[in-house]
Amino acid sequence: MEPAGTLERGLAVLRALTADPAGRSRPVRVRATDLVRATGLARSTVDRVLATLVHLGYVRAEGRDLLPAPRLMELGEAYLACGGLRDPLAPPAERLAEELDESVSLAVADGDGVRFIGQFTRRRTMSVAFRVGDLLPADRCAAGLALRDPAAPWAEDDQLIEPGLVAVAVPVRDPRGQAVCAVSVVSHTSRHTAASLRDYALPRLRETVAAMESALAEPASRPPLSPGDRARLNGVEAINTDLSRALKEELGSGYLQSLARGLAVLVALGSARGGLSLADAAKTTGLPRATVRRSLQVLARLGYVTSDDSRFAVLPKVMELGYAALSERTFGEVVQPHLADLVARVHESASVGVLSGDDVLYVARVPTVSIMTVNITVGTRFPAYATSMGRVLLADQSEERLAAIAPEPLTRHTITSPERLRAAVRQAADDGYALVDQELEEGVRSIAVPVRGRDGRVVAAVNVATHASRATRADLLRDVLPALTETAARMSADLRHVPATP
Repeated sequence: MEPAGTLERGLAVLRALTADPAGRSRPVRVRATDLVRATGLARSTVDRVLATLVHLGYVRAEGRDLLPAPRLMELGEAYLACGGLRDPLAPPAERLAEELDESVSLAVADGDGVRFIGQFTRRRTMSVAFRVGDLLPADRCAAGLALRDPAAPWAEDDQLIEPGLVAVAVPVRDPRGQAVCAVSVVSHTSRHTAASLRDYALPRLRETVAAMESALAEPASRPPLSPGDRARLNGVEAINTDLSRALKEELGSGYLQSLARGLAVLVALGSARGGLSLADAAKTTGLPRATVRRSLQVLARLGYVTSDDSRFAVLPKVMELGYAALSERTFGEVVQPHLADLVARVHESASVGVLSGDDVLYVARVPTVSIMTVNITVGTRFPAYATSMGRVLLADQSEERLAAIAPEPLTRHTITSPERLRAAVRQAADDGYALVDQELEEGVRSIAVPVRGRDGRVVAAVNVATHASRATRADLLRDVLPALTETAARMSADLRHVPATP
């Protein structure tokens, strides 16, 4: 396959894999034969594309089943970062939803439709089910009508998109006076008619839009890159390094380097508001200008990239590649496949837990098949001070929080001295793991490491628990800790892309 054709075919496979014609709330498992039928490509071509996408972390293979992986969301995130609208407009939109106690949406034009870039919903029996990344016909929703006629001061939807749904929207203009977004307030006829919603929401909506336009008029600041951003861009820059060549040697013809490079170019455009010049894109990715130019030409032809004044920017169409369905994955859905992989490697039960008060709350678990197992289910609570996950989670808490814990003996091994407990927690922070030996229950030995969220902070812990007769402390450190650390890193990487919280 020639380089340009490789990228185009790779994106065709991604579109087929993430197609969501029925508005399903979760990505659907498909098989390679399904993708062959959907794309019309040869099976050998589809297999090579999938092998590359799996290795890049965009697709997950579970047996013969294939499904989009959370990292695929970084393509849509490239648009959201490059477009420069979400970050300044989201806070006032969220405040508006709280003040009005109604759902608020942010949408941008995308071809003949509008695509949502922000959703701030209210939890009710009858609630709005639109997702960030969803596309609606522009002539059947308030946001689309507002963007189609930006000279109009407002637009309304009186059950055009769905019976019972009413909305009012106002366009948001950039400093040049162009309508770049629409903000809409959405309700149900059980609460408002179209007229009553307009009377109720429009004054405050106009005030919010004025504040949004002021925010867009301010010079764009470049906040420091988060650890996740740095890791993502480091991955982009590695595309043209010895690592990429090693992958080509390892996977042979199954690794499509030009597809990997084209996707890296797309992600790199999201590293700056407004996009990058050809020279900057080449510098960011470490790729030759000619390679970057060919990738940009393909991406532009497919409607994913546009150029203006020699700068290339990502278009909202890229969010069609699974962003909406992936954004709805729960925390448990994100971590569960990694837990299953971990159990398959170490042949012991594994769990993920979060801090809930002074307890560890189990939110995901995969047991191993054994005559003697540790019997714990999702929803189980244990005192944090006596568990490996608890020690890891407490290591991220303040000294005042630790001082308030009064440990009690659960076994003859339980640490009950507050000073020794604080020392054990500090040791867990220094080591990056905690190993607890029969302090919760006689015979149970466990080891845990932290899981980090989008901002780099600890949001959960993952552990492996076993019976003391099956593994010594040294066994856990030698045989389990490396696999446990790798699993936590994969979970953390996925959570950088999926806005899921435990």
